[in-house]
Amino acid sequence: VQLQASGGGLVQAGDSLRLACATSGFTLDDWAIGWFRQAPGKGRQRVSCIDRTESRPYYADSVKGRFTISKDSAKSMLYLQMNSLQPEDTAIYYCAAAGDCGFVGTDVGYWGQGTQVTVSS
Repeated sequence: VQLQASGGGLVQAGDSLRLACATSGFTLDDWAIGWFRQAPGKGRQRVSCIDRTESRPYYADSVKGRFTISKDSAKSMLYLQMNSLQPEDTAIYYCAAAGDCGFVGTDVGYWGQGTQVTVSS
């Protein structure tokens, strides 16, 4: 199982970024898949997730209305469109797969190398 996030960068407050996650070694539709982030000195925070049933995606309250998760199963890709970025969104963002969205960002599941997002004020 491999997941590789990309698309991070340094942006100004109010800007947008689109993160991408290339996956391999598993069938995307068989797992809950999503994003979590970790800011310096803080714990992991689950940001967004799509479960196996593809019911309504989960979003952390802090990103609702600004971030949109999507996936392309045919290409084994996961995306996170991030709009109206704020300095508090600064973190390393990881894509992750788990049996349930509740496990995304925990030690139960899989994730790969993250991508740094830095938002300046």
